[in-house]
Amino acid sequence: MELRKKETVNLLDGKRLGKVCDVVFTWPEGKLLGIVVPGGHGIRWGKADLFIDLRCVKKIGVDVIFVEIKAAPKPEKKRGKWEDAPPEPPPFARDRRDYGEYE
Repeated sequence: MELRKKETVNLLDGKRLGKVCDVVFTWPEGKLLGIVVPGGHGIRWGKADLFIDLRCVKKIGVDVIFVEIKAAPKPEKKRGKWEDAPPEPPPFARDRRDYGEYE
């Protein structure tokens, strides 16, 4: 199939999404619903494939397919353990004196 050779690029952020790996049709009408690109590249193996609705496809060129997909909101990163507020000391450590008291 000719579409499998085409690279898919998101116009909104410029990211390469990969080459088309599948085309989705309705049955028995045979109406084209969209294309599918692989979800995992490099160390991100295991992600689900990405379905791109036909309405999001903006241009099909000779060797590239341009799509407009809004990025999903990314989860907030948790702060590192050194940036967090210091943990509350265990109960037995509360009664200890500070080293500054010995001078």
